[in-house]
Amino acid sequence: MQESRTGRQLTLRHGSHEAVVVELGAALRSYTVRGRAVINGFAAQDLITGGRGQILVPWPNRIRDGRYGWDGQELQLPLTEPAASNALHGLLRWVSWRVVEESGDRAVLDAQLWPQPGYPFHLHVSVEYTLGDGGLEVAVTARNLGVSAAPYGFGQHPYVMAGTAAVDEAVLTVPARTRLITDERGLPVAAEPVAGTEYDLRTPRAVGALRLDTPFGDLDRDTNGRAVIRLAHPSGAIGTDVWLGPGADYVQLYTGDTLPPAERRRAIAIEPMTCPPDAFRSGTGLVGLAPDSRHTVHWGITPWGE
Repeated sequence: MQESRTGRQLTLRHGSHEAVVVELGAALRSYTVRGRAVINGFAAQDLITGGRGQILVPWPNRIRDGRYGWDGQELQLPLTEPAASNALHGLLRWVSWRVVEESGDRAVLDAQLWPQPGYPFHLHVSVEYTLGDGGLEVAVTARNLGVSAAPYGFGQHPYVMAGTAAVDEAVLTVPARTRLITDERGLPVAAEPVAGTEYDLRTPRAVGALRLDTPFGDLDRDTNGRAVIRLAHPSGAIGTDVWLGPGADYVQLYTGDTLPPAERRRAIAIEPMTCPPDAFRSGTGLVGLAPDSRHTVHWGITPWGE
């Protein structure tokens, strides 16, 4: 019998849609529709690599040197990306989340984020995954159980596919007017309009040789308040939309060029974020979560076509 390295496997089904969520980090392990892989996930016995499907709280992406100031305190987080001297992707990726509900097309998990060195705040975080006719919807809620305001941001890290063997062939549309320029450590140093640059993806375009590990902002939204990033097969017959609800004001796109060779450029990580990288230091998009207050963000994946 193969060992599960990610805990309980919660299988959600709705019609031809099937998704699996795991206990470790409440990560989204797989999602298929009519047998087609919608995300490039991982097997139950695998270690999670590249942040696949993981929930990133209380911050997404990176914090320079793991150091930040908050309410008069100077705080130091563990450097979980030691080669670049960054604190990476939050504090709940590698903990066991409690399964609160598992019922057919829905699963709810939660976790306590206890006060600790570098983050002396107490949060309760829950995630609700729901499969429906429109695909997979995810709602993540954080509640501050402490007595002082806490810095907070959210992100998640699905690797999205659209029926191509490599992302080079896929057609990408990103309704973003701005991209953040990052340094060799993946930290923002400037922002620039995408107009007139290779990063202008507001009209559909094949990914080709474009290398992305890039945060985007100033997202245009539809009448439902959603920003929709589309990855499509070049035939136009099938594709996958990732939508970001209000409050998810940034998206990081990653073509996987630094992953191990066998995993490189097979999918695009389309990462909804409430704030950009290094927000604990810059304050950009950062939520100050007051005692006993809640913050909820919705995002989702909608496969389409035959």
